[in-house]
Amino acid sequence: MTIDFKGSHYPKSVILYAVFFYVRYGVSYRDLEEIMAERGVDVDHATLNRWVVKFSPLISANAQARKQLIAISWRMDETYIKVRGKWVYHYRTVDRDGQTLDFMLSERRDTAAARRFFKRAVGTNGVPDRIAIDKSGANLAGLQSLNLILKFTNAAKTIKIFQSNYLNNIVEQDHRFIKRITRPMLGFKAFHSAAATLAGIETAHMMRKGQFGQTGLSPFSQFATLAI
Repeated sequence: MTIDFKGSHYPKSVILYAVFFYVRYGVSYRDLEEIMAERGVDVDHATLNRWVVKFSPLISANAQARKQLIAISWRMDETYIKVRGKWVYHYRTVDRDGQTLDFMLSERRDTAAARRFFKRAVGTNGVPDRIAIDKSGANLAGLQSLNLILKFTNAAKTIKIFQSNYLNNIVEQDHRFIKRITRPMLGFKAFHSAAATLAGIETAHMMRKGQFGQTGLSPFSQFATLAI
């Protein structure tokens, strides 16, 4: 899907550069405003925020559609993100090779949230052979609920469930990049802006892992192609 930049008062390349720099390098909006000014672009931090919130989810949607094929063995876990001074839950899943599959921000960590996340991940990536989760009862119940749905909708298979902290080390380690980028942002003021920004951060992380097969392009050029 080609992203429409019509109506913007700045060139597409300037907007994409600002969004890329924010979600890739973990700076504050005030710092980004200064960085853009040093490059001859006079844009305030509020406008930068609007760009990130508007365009990050669109670029992320393109990234999900274009990422390379993934393995049938998954690892799922959640990490914590601060929104309005309170901790919320960022659900994430990667395959056995550490490739990002899907992610979802939730205000609650319960069975309903876990089920919603698993349904989303399967809807985007297909039904895996197995999923490793931690010892969370909510995650187990959410995945068992998904298996019931698969069973009674004539799906070809259900998902094998493994509860193992050891197997989940790969996704727990993968959280570190997300935390490192969000830490300088000093928390989010609204849930929707947090979800939008995290979509951009996850896309930049997928790009670092080479999930789009764009060898030979600079990091920014890779990011910019996802807007086409």
